[in-house]
Amino acid sequence: MRKTFALATLLFVCLTVAAQDKPADKKPPMDPAMMDAMMKAAMPGPAHKVLDSMVGTWDTKVTSWMMPGADPISGTGWSENKWVLGGRFVEQRFKGDFMGMPFEGIGYTGYDNVKKHYFGSWMDNMGTGMMTSVSTGSSGNTMTFKGTYADPMTGKDMTIDEKVTMVDNDHTIFEMWSPGPDGKMFKSMEIQYTRKK
Repeated sequence: MRKTFALATLLFVCLTVAAQDKPADKKPPMDPAMMDAMMKAAMPGPAHKVLDSMVGTWDTKVTSWMMPGADPISGTGWSENKWVLGGRFVEQRFKGDFMGMPFEGIGYTGYDNVKKHYFGSWMDNMGTGMMTSVSTGSSGNTMTFKGTYADPMTGKDMTIDEKVTMVDNDHTIFEMWSPGPDGKMFKSMEIQYTRKK
């Protein structure tokens, strides 16, 4: 009887010590390399600072061409751009007119530290989809993008080209090219931004 009790006591003590060594709620430490990669991916850096010149309130002059060789359609508006989410993205809120109708849009521009490129998104009150774009290069004060959005006529994705030229701290030009009926790209839009003083 004593042997059984002593054996049971010893077994209980061993299990208790083992349980204290490895508690059920103890989690393994995070891999330092993984933590470093996550921190680098999350933190705004020099590439984000390039977008500083976009921030502010702007008067805009919009010129659009519906087809190659067509007369331009002109409009005006204003844009308020600000950093959001801790300096990770520039949010653009645009208001103006298009063909006599009120026009309103929201866009975001950022830099992806993991994929190493700039990107943009755009939504407005003249559609229910989103246009997305990814940078294809930059040179000096110019950035180029390749974008896609759903063509309302075909329902298929349409590819567009974009160029942003930061002329100086108070002037920026956005240009867009779309495919014409023959499939060739033509200039379909230009927006001139002038900083409000």
